[in-house]
Amino acid sequence: MRSEGSRLTRRQLLSTALGSGAALATPYVLPGRVLGMDGAVAPSERIVLGAIGLGGRGTGDLRSFMSNADVQFTAICDVRRERREAIKKMADTQYGNSDCAMYRDMHEILARPDIDAMLIATGDRWHAMASIIACKAGKDVYSEKPCSTTIAESQALADAYRKYGRIYQAGTQRRSIGNFMFAAQLVAAGKLGKLHTVHANTRPPATSHLWLPAETQPPADEVDWDRWLGPCPWRPYNSAYVRGRWRGHFDFHGGGILEWGSHTVDLCQWAALKDDTAPVEYVPEGNGVVCTYDDGLKLVMRTDGWMGLGTCSVRYEGDEGWIETGDSGQFAIYPESLRTERTVFARRGTDPTTHIRNFLDCVKTRKPANANSDVAAQSHIVCHAAYIAWQLGRTLTFDPVKEQFVGDDEANRMRSREMRSPWTI
Repeated sequence: MRSEGSRLTRRQLLSTALGSGAALATPYVLPGRVLGMDGAVAPSERIVLGAIGLGGRGTGDLRSFMSNADVQFTAICDVRRERREAIKKMADTQYGNSDCAMYRDMHEILARPDIDAMLIATGDRWHAMASIIACKAGKDVYSEKPCSTTIAESQALADAYRKYGRIYQAGTQRRSIGNFMFAAQLVAAGKLGKLHTVHANTRPPATSHLWLPAETQPPADEVDWDRWLGPCPWRPYNSAYVRGRWRGHFDFHGGGILEWGSHTVDLCQWAALKDDTAPVEYVPEGNGVVCTYDDGLKLVMRTDGWMGLGTCSVRYEGDEGWIETGDSGQFAIYPESLRTERTVFARRGTDPTTHIRNFLDCVKTRKPANANSDVAAQSHIVCHAAYIAWQLGRTLTFDPVKEQFVGDDEANRMRSREMRSPWTI
């Protein structure tokens, strides 16, 4: 666990940035390739991209990346041969060549000095670990969410990116989507009055501890099961895991609060100007958790009672009005007079286009991205703390500075999970 001094530094820096209305200003050392030295291509001309672990969502992200003229996708790493070959075919077709390289071991792709940035879209179990390894290898990273499976992973992620000065963007693309931006702007402008409650759409939190039956393990070149598991505890191979049924199993997944909360809790933190902190109290209620910040603001994580404005909905309530919006791009608002400021948002919440563009711009400018490692870590910590409260079935008190529970050893032990050797953060 990090020292208190390290945590305070991160919070203080973020608080300063928020107070000034600017993005977090972290000192960066520019590598030679950023400046176009030694014959390297300057970012203003091209960003060379590699990827680790691309399924359905990751493939969609890659299409968005390759739609940018200043991106050159050059290599895929995946533990599944069929995925490696599918991505290579996609890239080679896009560029009209056969240049896309394939790897099974992430250390090999990360060792390439020509690659500037990585798209990481593995299963949740690998997001933090792969992002940290890539960071240490000198790569900027766009990582799909959830970005961590524990509080400890969240802390390690933020610390690594501050230490190595890399650009990080969590795939919480709703921070770059018009209707969610509009809702946050209304709060910031005081149009809803004093904010008293924010609501985050989450999924049922329960996860399974049951194993699927063992199947014959395939050759490593077809599916590298050891690398697929990574830091997770060993369990027998089952093909359903590698085809998506890992979701909902505790060893591989952080639960439903994290699944959607990594988006919606993140949006609530952002709108409420709480990117530098976390609630101090967590009260489980049914399939949700009611949280309270030290200033009395309520964060309600709930699965039902929404207006049907799309998945990953949020609702912000002040003493003079409210707004609710979701992935449809539509919104409900009170008073109705506020609607005249915006009427239509065409881009759906699942579209990563503008978020990816923000990341690419930040790779060039070295400015922190919309969902940088500090804010991503903080919102994930909130989700993890809520899940722990739900698992234990009791109210928990949390210290957002020390990032630990107050007077509860059992809860504090749940801030991390044991990792299978040789993996460590």
